[in-house]
Order: sequence, then C-alpha cells, then structure tokens
Amino acid sequence: MNITAQMVKELRDKTGAGMMDAKKALVETDGDMEKAMDVLRQKGMASADKKMGRIAAEGLVASFISTDAGALVEVNCETDFVAKNDEFKELTNGLAEVVAETNPTDVDALLNSICPKCGKVISEVIKEKIASIGEKITFRRFVRYEGNTASYIHNGKIGVLIQTDKKDDELMNDICLHIASSAPEFITRDEIPQSVIDHETEIEMGKEDLLKKPEQIRAKIVEGRVNKIMAAKVLVEQPFIKNPDITVGQLIEGKLTIKAFTRYMLGEGLEKRQDNFAEEVMSQVAG
Repeated sequence: MNITAQMVKELRDKTGAGMMDAKKALVETDGDMEKAMDVLRQKGMASADKKMGRIAAEGLVASFISTDAGALVEVNCETDFVAKNDEFKELTNGLAEVVAETNPTDVDALLNSICPKCGKVISEVIKEKIASIGEKITFRRFVRYEGNTASYIHNGKIGVLIQTDKKDDELMNDICLHIASSAPEFITRDEIPQSVIDHETEIEMGKEDLLKKPEQIRAKIVEGRVNKIMAAKVLVEQPFIKNPDITVGQLIEGKLTIKAFTRYMLGEGLEKRQDNFAEEVMSQVAG
C-alpha cells in the first residue's frame, strides 16, 4: 500500500510520534491506522493517554441546568472569532436550554423541533444565524440528564455534566471541576469493558522492555501496569484534583453517588480547516 504524507501526518497528530517512526509503523501495518498506533505504543513512541483525535474545530461547549434536568451541548463554527461572538454564544446557550427543557431523542429530532421561546423550527433558527453571522454553524452533539445535575464549562472549550443521587452543590461542582481536569472515562472499575483491558494487556505484553523477561514475570509486570492504566481511567479511583491525598471515591463516600457523567472537549475528533493565511492576504491585496 502507498503510504502518503497525509497518512503520516495524521498518525503523528494522533500519537505525537516522530515522522520517520510514524511512517515505519504505517509501512509495518500496511497502512492500518489503528494497528500503527498500537505499534507505536508498544515501542514507547506514543502515550497511552494521548487523545486519539485532533482537537481542532472551533465553536462552544455550553450547558443549562434547570430544576429537574441538565443539558450539555457542543455547537461548531468555522473560526474562533465567531465563537467569541455574542450572537453565537446566545445561540449556543439557547440550544442548551431547549435540550434541557424539551428532551429531544437525538440531534435530528432537536433540529426539527419548535423553539419554545420563538416558535420557529430550530434548524431555521440556525440558518438565520448562519446568514447573520456569515459562517457555517453545526449543532454537533448533546447529552441530557434528569434529576440532580451540575455542570462546569471551562472557557467554552471543555464542558462537564454530572448526575447524582443527592443534591450537594459545592461537592457536585468540585466533581465537575475534577472531571474537566482529569478526563476520566468511567465512574467505577466495573464499567470498563473487558475488551479495553484485553487491548491494553496486549499492548503492554508487546512492549520491547519486557520481551526478554520470562513469561511468568512478564505477565505479573503487565498485570500491574494495566491495573495502573485502568485506575487512571476510573473517576472514583483518581486522586482528587484539589487534594491529591484522597481519591474522588473517598471524597464522596457517604455523601452522594455519581450516577452518570459526560465530558466534552470542543472539536474532539474533528479536523480543522487548513487555511494558508499568507496566500489569503496576498489574494486580497492582488484583488
């Protein structure tokens, strides 16, 4: 298979590996991106917790908390300039409120629903904003929880929404802040699929520093490493961001239970438009 420069660039963006290492991994795996990422991790050239997707699209993450529900949304636009526009902020915050209040089944259902405040179809409201602002606007995703909810938004770039069994505003806000900072993937160890554990075990078993060790010793070392990796993914096992001497599980013990959480990072997995601003300026000058 022909390994293109774009493929090498994509693998480098996803793993942080060097150009030649990325190319060798792609050649070795016949261009299979997922296998190439595993190869780089086994060789210690990519971090296990590296986000497998570029954080690139512009826009905002916003939330709305009502008395009996909470919503978290991501709305994308083309430039950071528009993302800071008050009109775009108002639209994003309004869409979060609509999600919380109307409980749509999915994005399409939301776009085809009627805005409670203005009486217009949501997709038409967005089209009007596109015409007004002058950029493409996309409602990308949302999540909604009922009951006791809290949220935290960091600079419109990272958003967290949690659902708990009891109401404790200060504690819930601390948990949201922690999730935003530490990016857990699961609440408890029980939620981790066996496939995730198996995948990490396979990668660790193939790491070069263990290949010459006896099988039994290697398995023991790998078990310890995988256990550490899993603990880092689990919310209640992570050291609490404000007091690393205790875990989040110890922080909330006897106070409340975290039923669900969602963390959005703006543009996660989306490619950013590659503009050549020098060419753009020169074309305008020439025009």
